[in-house]
Amino acid sequence: LDFVLHKKRNQASESPQHLLTMASFMAPVKWAQRKDSLYVTISLQDVSDEKIDVTEKKLTFTGTASGQNYSVELEFFKDIEVEGSVWNVLPSSIQMKIMKKDQEEEEFWPRLLLDKTKEKTNVKVDWDKYVDEDEAEGNDFDDSALEGGQGMGGMGG
Repeated sequence: LDFVLHKKRNQASESPQHLLTMASFMAPVKWAQRKDSLYVTISLQDVSDEKIDVTEKKLTFTGTASGQNYSVELEFFKDIEVEGSVWNVLPSSIQMKIMKKDQEEEEFWPRLLLDKTKEKTNVKVDWDKYVDEDEAEGNDFDDSALEGGQGMGGMGG
């Protein structure tokens, strides 16, 4: 047993980045939408060391909350518009308003993620922000949580 522990200790010192990846928990994600945008919430309190990368096709998050490492990678159902999208790290969560790329289509997405299986296991509907497609007109998101937030333009690639 001592040999095994010693061997693991050596592995840990050789590859701390590998351990971080292996030891991270799936960050809990909620979402809602309107015809032109998505509202994504990463439901973690007091996040530090956050890294958020957004491209037209996906969102990648890593961060620390309550001494645990969390991460999530969301490959969107359709392309999004990085320019004009914003996010804000709050004490109770990370809030993001992400603009849909094809706003002319004016339709709701059937789901947030391209992969149906990941959608079922990794993402929940944000019932506090949810509206039916036929009730969405004039019922915009409350953007107050995003005031002072950071734009996503120029991030990712």
